[in-house]
Amino acid sequence: MTHRCSSVLLEEETNNEALNPSPAEQQQIRGAYLTRAGNCMGCHTAPGGWPFAGGRRLSTSFGTFVTPNITPDKETGIGYWSEEDFWQALHQGKSRDGRLLYPAFPYTEYTKVTREDANAIFAYLQSLPTVSQVNPPSEIRFPYNFRPLLAIWRALYFKAGVYAPDQSKNEEWNRGAYLVQGLGHCNACHASRNLLGASSEDDTLTGGKIMGVNWYAPSLISNLEAGSGHWTIEEISELLTTGVSKHAIASGPMATIIRQSLQHLSSEDIRAVAVYLKSIAENERDDTARTHAPVNSAERWEQFAQGRQLYEKYCQECHGTSGEGVPGIYPPLAGNRSVILASPLNTIRSVLNGGYPATTSANPRPYGMPPFQQILREEEIALIVSFIRNAWGNKGSWVTTVDIDRSKESVN
Repeated sequence: MTHRCSSVLLEEETNNEALNPSPAEQQQIRGAYLTRAGNCMGCHTAPGGWPFAGGRRLSTSFGTFVTPNITPDKETGIGYWSEEDFWQALHQGKSRDGRLLYPAFPYTEYTKVTREDANAIFAYLQSLPTVSQVNPPSEIRFPYNFRPLLAIWRALYFKAGVYAPDQSKNEEWNRGAYLVQGLGHCNACHASRNLLGASSEDDTLTGGKIMGVNWYAPSLISNLEAGSGHWTIEEISELLTTGVSKHAIASGPMATIIRQSLQHLSSEDIRAVAVYLKSIAENERDDTARTHAPVNSAERWEQFAQGRQLYEKYCQECHGTSGEGVPGIYPPLAGNRSVILASPLNTIRSVLNGGYPATTSANPRPYGMPPFQQILREEEIALIVSFIRNAWGNKGSWVTTVDIDRSKESVN
C-alpha cells in the first residue's frame, strides 16, 4: 500500500514538473522551437548522420563548406562555448576564437536575432546529447580560402544589427518581418548575388539562383514570380504549412524547408509571416510584359506541335488537356507562375528529376511526379518544357538543349 502510494506521488510529481517546467526548461523549450524556425538541423546534419553533429557538405561557387558539429561535445562540438560565444557567432559572424566566419553560415541574416532568442537557442543546443564527431575541413578554393579577405568582404557587405521594429506597423507585421528577415533567413536563398556572393539591400527577396543545388528561388516581392500580394492570408499560410494550395505547390528546396521547419511553427507565427509576405508584394503590378519568343514561325510551330504530342503522351493524364491540373494534387500548368519564370530552371529540373511536395502532418502522403530523364532525350524535354511555357496563354522563353545541359550542372 505504501509502495503504491509512493508510486502515485512520484507520478504526480513528474506530471507536475512537466506541466510546470523550470525557467531553465522553459528556455530550452523555447530554444527548440526557435531552432526549428531557423532550420538549424537542416544544415548541421549530414544525410543519415546524427542530428546537429554537422558534416553536411554545402557546395558553392567558392568551394565546398562542411558544416560543424554544434552538439555540446567539448572536443568536437560547442561544449566549451558560452552564451557570449554563441551570440558573437550569430550577431557578429565570429567564432569562439575570434576567427571570421564565412557567410555560408547566414550570420548576415542571423544578426537580426535578439539576444534573448539567441540565448534560448544556445540553451537548447547545450541540452542535446553529445556527439563526438570530427568533421572533415571545408574545401574552399583559392583565393577565397585566404581568410583575411573576409575582413574586406564584411566591410563592404555586412552590417551587424538586431531587427529594429517598424513603428508604423503593428506587432503582427513586425513579428513576421523578424522571422523572415532574421531567423528564417529567407534572403539567403531568395536574393540575387554578385560574384563575391553578396546581395544588396535593393536585392532583398527579389529572387536568385540557390548556390550548390541549382534551383531558382523566385522573388517574394514580384507578383510575376512568387509574390503573394493577390493571395489571402489564409492561402499563404496554407502553402507555408502544408506545401500545397489552390495557387501553387512547393517543390525542390522549398518543400524541404516546409517539411523540416515551417510546418512546425505556431499558427500565430505562420500568420505573421503571411501578413508580412503579403504586404511586401501587394503593391507590385503583375501586368509587366515578359520577354519571350512567340510561336510565330514555321519552325516554331513544328516544335510546338512536337511538344504538344509529347505532353499528351507523358503529362496530360495528370496535368489535364488544358494544363488545368487537379487542385491540391497535380499543379496546374496554365497560368502557373513557376512555369513561366524568366528562368526555366525549376521546370526543367522538375521534368528531369521529378519530386514531391512537402510531406507534412496536413499532407502526409503527397502526390509526386516521376523523373523523366531516363525516358526522354534532352531534345524532347526541351520541346515539352517549351510547349508548357507557351501553351494555354502562357508566355515564356523557348527552351533549348543547352538549357537542359546547364540545369544538370552541379557546383563542385
